Amino acid sequence: MTQQEYKEKVALLKKYAYAYYVKDNPLVTDEEYDKLYKEIERFESEHPSLKEPDSPTTRVGGEALEGFSKAKHIKRMWSMEDVFDLNELKEWLNRVEKNLHLKPSYYCEPKFDGASLNLLYDNGYLKKAITRGDGIEGEDVTQNAKTIRSIPIKISYDKLIEIRGEVVIKKEDFFEINKEREREGETLFANPRNAAAGSLRQLDPKITAKRRLFFYPWGIGENSLSFSLLSEKMSFVYKLGFLSPPFHQKCQNIDCIEKVYKKTVKMRDDFPVMMDGLVVKVDEIDLQKRLGFTVKYPRWMCAYKFPAIEKSTKIKDIILQVGRTGVVTPVAVVEPVEIEGVVVERATLHNFDEIERKDIRIGDRVIIIRSGDVIPKIIKVLENFRNGNEKKIQRPKFCPVCSKELLDEGALIKCQNLECAARVVNSIIYFASKQCLNIDGLGKKIVEQLYKENLIKSVLDLFYLKSTDLMKLEGFKEKKAQNLLKAIDAVKGVECWRFVNSLGIEHIGEVASKKLCENFGLDFLNATKEELLEQEGFGEEMAESLLEFVRVNQELIKKLMNIIKPKALQKKEIRKSVFTDKTVVLTGSMSRPRGEIKELLESYGAKVTNSVSKKTDFVIYGDDAGSKYEKAKNLGIKLISENEMQKLLNESP
Repeated sequence: MTQQEYKEKVALLKKYAYAYYVKDNPLVTDEEYDKLYKEIERFESEHPSLKEPDSPTTRVGGEALEGFSKAKHIKRMWSMEDVFDLNELKEWLNRVEKNLHLKPSYYCEPKFDGASLNLLYDNGYLKKAITRGDGIEGEDVTQNAKTIRSIPIKISYDKLIEIRGEVVIKKEDFFEINKEREREGETLFANPRNAAAGSLRQLDPKITAKRRLFFYPWGIGENSLSFSLLSEKMSFVYKLGFLSPPFHQKCQNIDCIEKVYKKTVKMRDDFPVMMDGLVVKVDEIDLQKRLGFTVKYPRWMCAYKFPAIEKSTKIKDIILQVGRTGVVTPVAVVEPVEIEGVVVERATLHNFDEIERKDIRIGDRVIIIRSGDVIPKIIKVLENFRNGNEKKIQRPKFCPVCSKELLDEGALIKCQNLECAARVVNSIIYFASKQCLNIDGLGKKIVEQLYKENLIKSVLDLFYLKSTDLMKLEGFKEKKAQNLLKAIDAVKGVECWRFVNSLGIEHIGEVASKKLCENFGLDFLNATKEELLEQEGFGEEMAESLLEFVRVNQELIKKLMNIIKPKALQKKEIRKSVFTDKTVVLTGSMSRPRGEIKELLESYGAKVTNSVSKKTDFVIYGDDAGSKYEKAKNLGIKLISENEMQKLLNESP
């Protein structure tokens, strides 16, 4: 075969691949396709220097990676605002039209349920493929993206352009993958979206290549296209060789959008790929720019989500799950039922107050729903199916894992035993975290490694670790082992409040820990309920939680105290300022560490908390402020930039 013949055969194979994977209209038999593929593969192995960079043989995947590197998007990838019914859609449209003072045209297309991906093309070639990540930075999965047949490696457009879309998998392929994983004893994917995301993020591209993934474009990031309408830009993208959705339609009013939505809902079951709604966007590019963005969403687009699918099934049993924080969640074991391509055998009951409110019993026939990533849940009991054999569900008094007394607060039932196997790892991670004892080098992965190797089974075991034990672990050498032991030893003599906070007592955070240490010192263990309720800011829940925690963990706390020997809190003189006795929340990226700013504000008498509520007086924000900023804005809470905060403090007497 000559080089020219090779090039012609590559062009022909690309044509066949496009017809099969993008147009779903094969031009030749599988046998003819495979024969041509092998001819090209043979020529390339004999003449590697002549291999075309966009040859279809590059899609089999290269060497396995050790991990994914991070990469930044040129233009940010935004999330979408969700609307769930016609009234919410009306509100969204009214908001758009009120801000513009006119009625724009809208561009509608199906919303696919998969993994978002950003493709960067330059000079016609695919340079990078980056997952959404946090919208600013994601993981570089270029090797894997090249194995997806509906992603062109080369396009007939030589300027810089970012093409955004969704990586999806067909429902039938999802079931086949799960069957194979079941045979291999591997964890099953929960749904097609998880299967698509998991397949895209394989460290071995050869595995991704086998998964038959598809890419549907839905938007454009960085570009210099001169079209005035989004619909025109997307038509241009489809002509570059990308998959086109089953439909895309322009609308001028809500009646048209609702008609398209109902059409999409009817398609959802029969379409081979998971769809979870209709995307509605303002079509005019100039109007999109005028509308701009909130902190999280573009104001010119929304996802009109499908209604949740309901199915009927029967509750066979109730089991208790203890989460990593100790919260006990009742879970219903139900007769298997298929919902949106997933066989559901369990459903969350949330909490025991919910069980009592709905009068759910073992043996009941119930309505169960699952929508997108939402965990299946029971929404209704079909009482007319009862035959008298149903059993009432009792509230547990003892932990199903460690058998210790549970903290029962109605909606919340929690195991506070620091040595409970279900929550011990999380309790140690919290114990060592920055806001608690700040043990340098003892992060989540190291704690999990120590627990897995049976070197720690409780917080107390940290203080009995030896250098010889640590050096047996993967990644540990003498210096790293010594540094960790020194960091653990350095917590001795820590402030009382840090010690109390590190215990992870329900409702007892940093502020309450300081209050306890101010008024009781290390004798907080012996405080009575009456004494606790006399403390400013302490209510019934806080007092009961502390008393129950001490009952369950008293012996362990005393042992820790003997080793750590916490220092009693020295009262600091409070400087007066505009923030004195005010509740303050910090959000966004600051010029200094958040903890440093928190301590500064507290020295001026502020109470710094994590969540925004009606009781919040100030929200101090930095760059990329998120949902807390938006919530404060909606509640009418005073918003202050970091610079304004410093100015107010400087002006304090």
